[in-house]
Amino acid sequence: MMRIAVWITLVLMIGSGRFAAGQIVLSGNENKIDLSSGGQRVIADAPPDSISLLDFATFPPRVTHLRGISNSVIGPPSNIAITPDGRLALIACSLKVDPHDKTAWIPDDRIHVLDLSVRPPKVIDEIHVGLQPSGMSITPDGRRALVANRAAGTVTLLAIEGRHVRPLQTVEVCQPEQSVSDVAIHPDGLRALASVNSGGYLKLLQLSDEGVTVAPRKISTYGQPYRTLITPDGRLGLTAGPGQGGAPDADALTIVDLTADPVRTIDYVALGAGPESIELSPDGRLLAAVLMNGSSAAADDPLFQDHGLLVLLERTERGFRRVEQLPTGRIPEGVAFTADGRYLLVQCHPAREIWVFEIKKHHAVDTGHRIKTPGMPSSIRAAMPRQP
Repeated sequence: MMRIAVWITLVLMIGSGRFAAGQIVLSGNENKIDLSSGGQRVIADAPPDSISLLDFATFPPRVTHLRGISNSVIGPPSNIAITPDGRLALIACSLKVDPHDKTAWIPDDRIHVLDLSVRPPKVIDEIHVGLQPSGMSITPDGRRALVANRAAGTVTLLAIEGRHVRPLQTVEVCQPEQSVSDVAIHPDGLRALASVNSGGYLKLLQLSDEGVTVAPRKISTYGQPYRTLITPDGRLGLTAGPGQGGAPDADALTIVDLTADPVRTIDYVALGAGPESIELSPDGRLLAAVLMNGSSAAADDPLFQDHGLLVLLERTERGFRRVEQLPTGRIPEGVAFTADGRYLLVQCHPAREIWVFEIKKHHAVDTGHRIKTPGMPSSIRAAMPRQP
């Protein structure tokens, strides 16, 4: 009888989608734009983009490729977001090939709604927001989301009601040319940070039942802030992006004290050349950063390097400190921890593969396992179930 009861429980969990929230990682794989020759080149007659679903309930993970779901490498690798219950994913379609000039791209304005509660997952809706939707974040209760519209200089607030997603409000954050790129929601669900990439600053947003408002003050950052995070304890905001010099100059992580009044930048930590993305472990004790390290330069450029870098940092009382640096494949785009914090994934764009590292006592160990993708992996997000 006990075995029957356990079996029934497992069936109910699978049917309810609860397993989907466990060890799932989504990778967005772009085929339209190549970065390997020192710039952004539109690929003629490219095959469709895709999403890869990686299930780390076992190792090696089970991999399912979902073809024909458009996504983009232009923008921070946070243009995928997963609800805390693991039932839905939002995937930004940031740009498209210009129908009047097949060698150029133009901003799109769509977000795909992907149902993760069915196998295989499927797109069930498509919503329109501002131009070039990019970085996204979902509130801890799963009822609201924010998306940074990079080419519009705006942020759109979305309502999530079961399997239905709809825009509620769009607010101006900056001038379009200043490029608002990412947004991170505080664990209290009432505040958020938006990175203004070309403007070189952060903006603080306030969320309420009435909507979202933008504080007037600019928060200082190093260089051009790109990917933006808030630690699980809500105390620190984090952002990183390239400076003006490029490789081989070292760029820095910006650390913001969210407990101060007013909120303020308190420190910078050198990372290395060309931080593309950063990500926190589920417990907030580790921070991973992937660096271009000159690997996106043309092969004949004297600053070219044939590998990117992974830098691991450890939490301190008021910030983070570097603990190690490891090589990765060229042009590392996105980085993500699995929900249990055991594995760390790094996307290597031109090789069309994801490197898998294992986390052991605050160190990353290359497992040698490579996950092949049907496109150039460009964005990544792990499901992070809400803590009880």
